[in-house]
This record gives sequence, structure tokens and C-alpha cells, in this order.
Amino acid sequence: MDSTDLGNLWDRVFGTQPAPEQWLVVVTGTLALIVTVPNPLWRLTRNAVTIAHEGGHGLIALLTGRQLSGIRLHSDTSGLTVSRGRPTGIGMVLTAAAGYTAPSLLGLGGAWLLTEGRITLLLWVATALLAAMLVMIRNVYGALTVIVTGSAFLLMSWLASPDWQAFFAYAVVWFLLLGGVRPVFELQSKRRRGGAPDSDADQLSRLTDVPAALWLFLFHAVSLCSLIGGGRWLLGL
Repeated sequence: MDSTDLGNLWDRVFGTQPAPEQWLVVVTGTLALIVTVPNPLWRLTRNAVTIAHEGGHGLIALLTGRQLSGIRLHSDTSGLTVSRGRPTGIGMVLTAAAGYTAPSLLGLGGAWLLTEGRITLLLWVATALLAAMLVMIRNVYGALTVIVTGSAFLLMSWLASPDWQAFFAYAVVWFLLLGGVRPVFELQSKRRRGGAPDSDADQLSRLTDVPAALWLFLFHAVSLCSLIGGGRWLLGL
């Protein structure tokens, strides 16, 4: 690859793309809502939220100096991230708190990139993160899920027209913003019925002596504020 090709690739990835028409933003948001609310569709699409959830645990574990042992994704849309290090302390707290907040914060970051016109960059960053996550996957179902998801991003970033890239990118960001809200309510409902005794909120409560209900409140605050803020950015409000 000569310098001209490298320059073209640089411009393609880091250059800006024109903002799509408002109707596309609204349509992609509506589609994201459709695949988030009905239970039959949610049981399928929730896998993508689980990828973001477990990826959040893994990324923060690495950033706080913990040793990431592996990530597993299951067909029931649950997941497990295992890291080694001090069983207490700020690193463990941040790692435990990263799961339920990751989809919403990723959506918020994606919304910011889209408002800056960095549609292709968003797709390439997502592809890179999924490729890095694949290295740490420790089960077949998890590997297949990440490969399929990463392939979709790669194909869109490399082969799709700018219009289709915009449609895909906006749909993904809307889905992360909307899909980051529902799991927190599901967790709250499970805990109310006496389920999920070892949830992230309960682990955080044991680590910090802060009631699990307050950690749930934090998860709600992050997801809802990200949805409101990211939605305003996407809609240009």
C-alpha cells in the first residue's frame, strides 16, 4: 500500500460525512424502539446489549490494571466476565459498575461521533473493539455472536455506501441508547421478586457497603440521562 492509498484510507476513516436527512434519524430511532420493546424481538437483540455489557466489564478491568481471564456469552443473553486482581478496591468497584452502564455510555459516545459527522470512524472503532473482545471470548456461542456482529460492522464500514453506513450507524446508536435502559428495569424487577441475588448491584453493595438500591438508581440515572442527551444530539435539538 503506497502513501496515496494510505492517505485515502486515512481520509475515509477519519474524514467527516454529511449529516443524514432528519427522516432517517427518526426512522432508525423508531426501528431501534421496535426491536427493543416487544419481548420476542428483545430476546434476540438483547445479545448485542450483552456484548456491550460484558465488554464494558472487560475494558474497565484492563484499564484499572486487573488481569482479564476471559468473557463468556450465553444463548439466554446472559454473560460472564472473569478478571483477576484485588478482590476489593476502586478497580473492582469500577469493573463491577461498568456492565449496566456500558451500553448507554457507548451509545452516548456514538451519538457524539455522529453529531461530528464521524460515521465511518464510529463503524471502524466498533469493529476494532469487537475484534479485541473476540480474543478474550472463551465459549463457542460467544465467539459466533461476536464474529457475526463484528462482520456486520466490517462489511458496512468497508463496502456500504455512505447512505447505508449512516442508516446502520444511527440504528446501532439508537439501539444502544434505548437498549441500555431496559436491562436495568429487568434487574430491578428480578430483585423485587427475590431473584438475581448475585447481580452487579449486589456485588457493588458488598464491595462498598452502599445499598444495592442506590447502585440501581445510578444505573437508571446513567441509562436515562444517556438516552435523553444522546437522543437530543441525534435529533439536533
